[in-house]
Amino acid sequence: MKKRLKYIYGPVSSWRLGSSLGIDPVSGKVKICTFDCIYCQLGKTKIFSDRRRIFVPTQRLLREIKMLPALEADYITFSGTAEPTLAKNLGQMIKVIRGKRRERIAVLTNASLIYRQDVQRDLLLADFVAVKIDANSQDLFLRVNKPMKKIKFPTIIKAIGDFRDKFKGELGLQIMFVKENKRYAKEIAQIAAQIRPDEIQINTPLRPSQAAALSKKELKTIEDTFLKTCAKNTRIVSVYKAKNKKVIPINKCDTLRRRPKLH
Repeated sequence: MKKRLKYIYGPVSSWRLGSSLGIDPVSGKVKICTFDCIYCQLGKTKIFSDRRRIFVPTQRLLREIKMLPALEADYITFSGTAEPTLAKNLGQMIKVIRGKRRERIAVLTNASLIYRQDVQRDLLLADFVAVKIDANSQDLFLRVNKPMKKIKFPTIIKAIGDFRDKFKGELGLQIMFVKENKRYAKEIAQIAAQIRPDEIQINTPLRPSQAAALSKKELKTIEDTFLKTCAKNTRIVSVYKAKNKKVIPINKCDTLRRRPKLH
């Protein structure tokens, strides 16, 4: 049974979501993305694309959902070998899972396509959406996230704000700090404060990465900056303070392909 699961992996221990059963809605053999972030755990982007299409037919995912052994997870999370919003049938997949499972549904996205109304419609179906912000300007965006040329940082920020006004679930900001952007923490915090997320996730690369992790002291200074800048009712969580649940993945090898290091 383990070998037959192609699109579902985990559960994994997520410092943000507890125990998370992963859904990879693209499930490609190589990394497909709109970004080529300098810290990505999956390495270099092999295929740049912003075209939405069906990679995994919804009925195939449904078949795997029905095959799952008895297990419990805090979330079912869309993430994996590619930017999940590239899947044109993301919304259909969320609806199918809602009909078969009780877990909350999360989507982890770099927000590069969130300006599109069809992407927003799909994301509105989730319980938790975590969007990426690693910069405060187009210049820093280019250096840290290395996006496709047509993608602009101001467009992403405006679109996240528009989505925030519509979304009834919880919105998280996932921010990866490395040496290239650590000195801009105050400016990034000011952008975060304007978006008014429910949660801000302060991260640094602790999994295998081309970028070095910041120290606990450095990340604590950044955390303090966000605490001073953002609204008091915003949850601010840091990777160094996280407590990880013990989980046993259905297929460890397949999980490691999408999550190079298990905690």
